[in-house]
Amino acid sequence: MSDTTGTHLVLGKEVAMPVQVRSATAFMAMYSVPTASAQALVAGSGLEILQYRPGRGLCTLVFVDYLDGDLGPYNEFGVCFLVRDHDRRGGTVLQDLRELGSGGAGALIHRLPVDGDFTLAAGRGIWGFPKILADFDADHHSPTQRASVSEDGRLIAELAVAPGIPIPGAGATASVAAYSFLGGTLRRTGWDMNPAGMRTRIGGATLRLGTHPIADELRSLGLPRRALVSSSIGNLAMTFGDAVEIPGR
Repeated sequence: MSDTTGTHLVLGKEVAMPVQVRSATAFMAMYSVPTASAQALVAGSGLEILQYRPGRGLCTLVFVDYLDGDLGPYNEFGVCFLVRDHDRRGGTVLQDLRELGSGGAGALIHRLPVDGDFTLAAGRGIWGFPKILADFDADHHSPTQRASVSEDGRLIAELAVAPGIPIPGAGATASVAAYSFLGGTLRRTGWDMNPAGMRTRIGGATLRLGTHPIADELRSLGLPRRALVSSSIGNLAMTFGDAVEIPGR
């Protein structure tokens, strides 16, 4: 991640860069989705969906409970797609897999409901993340973790993830290029993650969709369906650098 310094003023409060999340918990499910349907949802960004096999891309649904961080405590639900680097156009599945294996792929944050006013303002103003205010009912502590997210009484999604197999090791940092597209501007943000207490398994997720427009988007991808994999993270530390605008989009 770039060594970014400086501050942003958010609702009268200075936010120093990079932003630190010292502790969070998360659970998620990754789904195989039709490339054409996913590309239709993200077409305005100019980014291309990465294909892990012909005609199929990857969509991750994730619930995060931020416990201790620079933006305060809040809940979040993310709809994310793996995408090619913004400078890359076209290519083969083999090239996509190489990019995925080398860490060159990016994650487009397509939808991002949250339940806090401050993180809403910071997310949209600093990084261009498409945050909206929503209501959450979340349980990150039971063996089967579950949460639902709604806006104005309309269910977006409810996800439950069964316990997985513990992953050996802890504290390995992963760096991801996080893309956002808001107000006609594409941005790229350096995002470092340091997970501990991770569990994963094949399948293991139960998804229910509601009547919200985001739920309709997920249906257009063929969801709900069986997840490829599901995971949980007992403690997640993260660092977000400043956003860089990508011209020509």
